[in-house]
Parts: sequence; C-alpha cells; structure tokens
Amino acid sequence: MNYTIQEMISEAEIDKRIREMGAQISKDYEGKEVCLIGILKGASFFTCELAKRISVPVTIDFMHASSYGSGTVSSGVVKIDKDVTVSIEGKNVILCEDIVDTGRTLSSLKEVLKEKGANSIKVASLLDKPERRVTELTPDYVGFAVPNEFVVGYGLDYDQRYRNLPYIGTVVFEEGKEEG
Repeated sequence: MNYTIQEMISEAEIDKRIREMGAQISKDYEGKEVCLIGILKGASFFTCELAKRISVPVTIDFMHASSYGSGTVSSGVVKIDKDVTVSIEGKNVILCEDIVDTGRTLSSLKEVLKEKGANSIKVASLLDKPERRVTELTPDYVGFAVPNEFVVGYGLDYDQRYRNLPYIGTVVFEEGKEEG
C-alpha cells in the first residue's frame, strides 16, 4: 500500500508547546518534586523533552504496557511488560504518554500506580484524540488535540518506523492510482 506523510505539527510548534507544559507543571508543583513515568516506546522523546523544561526536582522512570497482544484491535486487557524500577510511594507522579486515544491503557496504569502508593497521579500527553475515548480519562496536560487520523513522528510509529521524525505527521494512504 502506498502512503505519504504530511506534516501536521512542526518541530518548532512542538518545542514551544512542551516549554509551555513544562512551565505549567513547574508552577503546579512549586516546592514539590515530580516523578515522570514515560510509557514506552512512543513517549520516550516527549518525556525527556518535558523533563528538561520542568524547573522543580524531577525523577524519571519508564513503563511498557500493551493492550493489543498480537492483533491490531485493543483487547481491553492491559499487560505490563516493564514496570517502574523505583518506589513511587508518596510521590507525585505524572504519566507521560505520546498520544491518548481510547484511554484504556492509562486508566489501568493509574490504578496500578495508586496501588503502589503514589501521592498523586496526573497525565501529560503530547497528543490527545478525544473522539476515540472509551473511558472517563482526561489528560491533565495536553500538547495538542488531534483529529482521528493516523499520526507518526516524535515517538509515534507506523510499524516501528518514523519515530525519529522531529515533527508530527499524518499518514495518508493512497488509493491505487491509474496511469494515464
């Protein structure tokens, strides 16, 4: 299948918005420490860039969770493939995600972290697709709301490719073209 990638959100726009998010988190957590937990693999870029823009003390860890198994449709059951390696008991946690769509994975992870004794749990997401939501989850910090289109770049992938794009792009699948 042929496709092209069209830029949707530029690198400069992403950088500006992450700076704004970092400033807001710094204000919200003034005098406190935060623990950023990035959801692998997609949120690795966003988590690191956000951490650089937060002025309060920050620790970072990562989790890897999946709800798709070997299929392309979410099973609704979240499996934790990599858990946090530091204690989060009594900590202010911000889950960092590349994109929130159905909200199932993050809702489940929030419950897991509550059980681990986190003091507070908020969600920061570079992208939000609210029209895909099937849970009550609403991210606390959002970079950009995007339409229900397939996006790549800045950590998001298509078949493990394009994570390294410095911008967010839309994958546009092309119908068979007639020569003539």
